[in-house]
Amino acid sequence: MFKNYLTVALRNLTKHRFFSGINIFGLTVGIASCLLIFIYVTDELGYDRFHTNVENIYRVGLHGKIAGQEIYTNNSSFPVGPTMKSEIPGVESMTRLRPIRGSGVLFKNEEKIFTEKNIMYADSNFFKFFSFKLLEGDKETVLNEPNSIVITPTLAKKYFNGPAVGKTLVIGNDKKAFKVTGIAEEAPSGSHFHFSGVLSYNTISRDSNQVFQGWTSNSMYTYITKSPLTKPEEINAKLEDLVAKYVGKELEKGLGINFDEFRKQGGIYSYIIYPLTDSHLKNFAQDDIEPSGDMKYVYIFSGVGIFILLLACINFMNLATAQSAGRAKEVGLRKTLGSLRSQLMGQFLSESFIFSFVAVVLAIGLCYMLLPYFNLLSGKQLTLAAISSPSFFIAALLLTLVVGFLAGSYPAFYLTSFNVTEVIKGKVRAGMKSKGVRSTLVVFQFAVSILLILATAVVFLQLTHMQEKDLGMDKHNVLVIQSTSRLEKNRMAFRNEVKNLAGVSAVSFCANSFPGVNNTTVFREKGSSIDHLTGKYSADWDHFELMKFKLASGRYFSRDFTADSTNCVVNKAFVKEFGWADDNAINQEVIDFNGSKPETVKVIGVVEDFNFETLKDKVRPMIIRLERESRNLMVRYEGNPQQVVSGIEKIWKENAASEPFEFTFLDQDFDTLFHAEQRLRDIFTVFSFLAISIACLGLFALAAFTTEQRTKEIGIRKAMGASVTGLTIHLSKEFMILVLIAIVPAIGLGWYLADRWLSDFPYRITLTPSLFIGSALVAIVIAWLTVSYQSLKAANAKPINSLRYE
Repeated sequence: MFKNYLTVALRNLTKHRFFSGINIFGLTVGIASCLLIFIYVTDELGYDRFHTNVENIYRVGLHGKIAGQEIYTNNSSFPVGPTMKSEIPGVESMTRLRPIRGSGVLFKNEEKIFTEKNIMYADSNFFKFFSFKLLEGDKETVLNEPNSIVITPTLAKKYFNGPAVGKTLVIGNDKKAFKVTGIAEEAPSGSHFHFSGVLSYNTISRDSNQVFQGWTSNSMYTYITKSPLTKPEEINAKLEDLVAKYVGKELEKGLGINFDEFRKQGGIYSYIIYPLTDSHLKNFAQDDIEPSGDMKYVYIFSGVGIFILLLACINFMNLATAQSAGRAKEVGLRKTLGSLRSQLMGQFLSESFIFSFVAVVLAIGLCYMLLPYFNLLSGKQLTLAAISSPSFFIAALLLTLVVGFLAGSYPAFYLTSFNVTEVIKGKVRAGMKSKGVRSTLVVFQFAVSILLILATAVVFLQLTHMQEKDLGMDKHNVLVIQSTSRLEKNRMAFRNEVKNLAGVSAVSFCANSFPGVNNTTVFREKGSSIDHLTGKYSADWDHFELMKFKLASGRYFSRDFTADSTNCVVNKAFVKEFGWADDNAINQEVIDFNGSKPETVKVIGVVEDFNFETLKDKVRPMIIRLERESRNLMVRYEGNPQQVVSGIEKIWKENAASEPFEFTFLDQDFDTLFHAEQRLRDIFTVFSFLAISIACLGLFALAAFTTEQRTKEIGIRKAMGASVTGLTIHLSKEFMILVLIAIVPAIGLGWYLADRWLSDFPYRITLTPSLFIGSALVAIVIAWLTVSYQSLKAANAKPINSLRYE
């Protein structure tokens, strides 16, 4: 029986090569798209699951609320982890990390000097707690001693010609010697953090670490393992008790009110644990060691993959039902000879499964070819191992079965339902019952295509809007030279020489690394007991000129005023936060609680709000303090950036020949904030193209088949004097009506989804009618070109050939 099914299927495949080719090509592209998205989704969902006992590993986050401003951070304080282990039943172990922020850490071995990133301090049990593999060294003792470091094979090869363990590296600006005690395998790509080097936390001396040891100084990432029998809610409840016990005293000392009063005022200070496996897609906060993913985009990409697969299946169903009259006689004869309906259904489904199997095999080959390009598109580093994994082949097998059934189900159920007598008498005509179904499926195809075109347009316009929005400062033509502390005594001399370079218009020392703010602290108006949480950074006198801020009132810092060291400049959001009138902010005094003791500072100037963080958040209150020298030197230039960089590098080498010269461009630093949206735009662009191509392929084939069935009608119309234009419009009209109908659901659903996505952005585009009309017109034009080709071809044929075609 199966042999017969196979023979008939191959015969039909070769008999209708054109339609079979379209079916297989559409299914191949749809399945390949679905498989690639499956690899992407599997990778996203698999983060951190390589750790042993991962279901019991949790992270500690902080939820705070001060002066009406809520804080969610992955950071926690130094004593949280040890106290949880000693005082909360069910907490079995803990470890802490402290990444070194900034431009990197200086590494040196003899003449080899480089700046390395992804360097962190960690507790001595780091490699025992996590499942990162040690190639050399003992995980029990590798980080026990001060000034010890574990490095990756990449760093070992970079700095040492032979064995690295036991050798010494000079690390940091203070040039401390660290002993290499182990070699760790590179962290898997599916880890929410990666490292090049792990320093022993015991290295940090007690004196220099005192500022980080308080309960309200949150600068660590804390991880715990819990007992399988202990519920997370039980630990969170105990954490509330620890906060009341230990944090209250420090809050009272810093804010001048006790913990109960703080809570009565609406304040919140709560440590919360959440699963390690939520770190990537369901992160508690956005300030993680590395940028995290977004579960929302996993859902979006999964939906796009399923839609594209459905479009390919619809092509198969449409063509199969369109050819129903030709196959009806076959069904009638088989029924007359005794075939059961179940056997006939099995035959048609078998044909569909053969198509599906061929398409899946081709799709797997296509995945191998396209994986490098898909990595560029998605920002992943997927390898061929992902396509060779058991889960991938299980997914391919399931797709074979699902696609085979979906694509062949309607033809199988519809064709086998014909009455034998009607078939023999010729009462079954092409497109009888199937026409309505085909029309519905074509509408669905183009509704999805229009929806994807609209989504691509919305993402593109929103991304462009954010990149071109006036930030309240000028991010262009600004060079940021990092870690100027390496210049030591030559820092100011370097600044002055850079200022005199041709093409340099302004230079400024700044303690902040844009985008973002490196310090958030509590301020209070003098004479008030109300706390306000604001961003804060320091810069020198030329910062205003360099950033091209707009002054709302007052003045900026000046070398003519020595008292400016105790003054400050604020933004308008700060003025609004404190409830001052715009013309009443100057000379107001506020208390800065950030230092070792509260300090009173006076407001001398107000600048217009500027976006110092991502455009996904509204501008927060910000205060700027004066600092003569700082770690970053910002340089505004005019003209050729290469010449300016070359000139600055030459001056750097004259002042610090042994130190690496590092810099970034401010506009590029801001553009990195939009990587997720850029990937979303690129993926929508590619998959929209694929979707509409598959839909047009089906429409093209359907138009060709329909035109073929109407050959005699076309000949008669031409013989009666119909024009080529009239015939083209007549033949295309049916399909264009379906495309026009598809616009209605596509625009309705598109508006809803676009509005939901844009609601995450405080600075967003307006959804105008022209956006929807334009997306619909693109689909209409593409559909018209697809259909009109077949219509023109038929309309230009000689009538005599049309009338003799039988």
